[in-house]
Amino acid sequence: MKLKDNKIIRTIYRIFLYAFAIFGFGVLAAYGIYQMGWTKNKGGVDKNNRYLADISKIDPKAGSIKADEKLSENLVRLAALSRFYPLNAQLIGRALYNKNANIDKMIAACEIDLQKNDKYQKTVSNYLNILSVKEKQENENAIQWMNTSEWSVLKQAIVKEKPLIDSAARLCGVEPRLIVGCLVGEQIRLFNSNRESYKRYIEPMKVLNVQSQFSLGVNGIKDFTAMAVEENLKNPQSEFYMGKRYEHILDFNTADRTAERISRLVNYHNHFYSFLYTGCILHQTAVQWRRAGYPIDNRPDILTTLFNIGFSESHPSPDPQCGGSHISVGGKIYTFGVIGFNFYYSGELLDEFPYEEKTFIE
Repeated sequence: MKLKDNKIIRTIYRIFLYAFAIFGFGVLAAYGIYQMGWTKNKGGVDKNNRYLADISKIDPKAGSIKADEKLSENLVRLAALSRFYPLNAQLIGRALYNKNANIDKMIAACEIDLQKNDKYQKTVSNYLNILSVKEKQENENAIQWMNTSEWSVLKQAIVKEKPLIDSAARLCGVEPRLIVGCLVGEQIRLFNSNRESYKRYIEPMKVLNVQSQFSLGVNGIKDFTAMAVEENLKNPQSEFYMGKRYEHILDFNTADRTAERISRLVNYHNHFYSFLYTGCILHQTAVQWRRAGYPIDNRPDILTTLFNIGFSESHPSPDPQCGGSHISVGGKIYTFGVIGFNFYYSGELLDEFPYEEKTFIE
């Protein structure tokens, strides 16, 4: 019996010994395999690899013509995407306002799983076909008065004035583009009302028209309006008061204010004060309406209208109206306020006079 027990013990011992040896060999083998890198999951090449490679080559800073064409295509694709996946279209739409966002790639990311979606692809194709059909138009610009030779000349003249406009705008705390909106309205009016002067001097020299009689300077500012601007700068009780930081921007250097004022505005070689008075009128008008509880900071149509009709006609209300002088351009009648609005939102001269975060700086 004792002998039998010993055999059983030896058998069990051998089994454990062999099992341990096998386990040890397995551990060593596994370690060796791991060290050789045979256990690494290299995965596979994604089926969309080439698609993604093509997307990576998209350059958002491509030439302007290609960039414009790509933007049009993206907007078409975004419209199609909004029909199938409004959430994605909404998220991408928000990114349009982020200058660092790459809209091309955002749309492409959404379209990875839509490559075989026949309904989506057919919708995109139909939209792109519509985009490819160019309707013939008599004029290039949808804003009709911008198709005139006068506008072509005026643009060149305004660009020459950029340093002075920017300088005046900084001094009076007004967005330069808004000052230009008033300048455009006044100059377009003068170009068309004084054709002889335009043909003889303005068109060949690409300069602004300067007034020197009832209205003064390149923006046609009347003497009594300029005086009101000066008074409003100094009077904290005035509804047009812009604030202490602006009190001295129009201080005079001589005792003869009338002569100096006229000299400032009627200067054929330097129009800085025309722009500065214009900016002050705009800023003071905006202050008046803001204090009355009816802010018009984002209404270039109303601001240019009020610049045109004057302080005495500026009555803050919840329902301001665009209008002002009637101006004939290219056989069509426009109001001063509409011309100012047209220019401001046209995108013309955007490199020289970009939209700024704030229209006015208090």
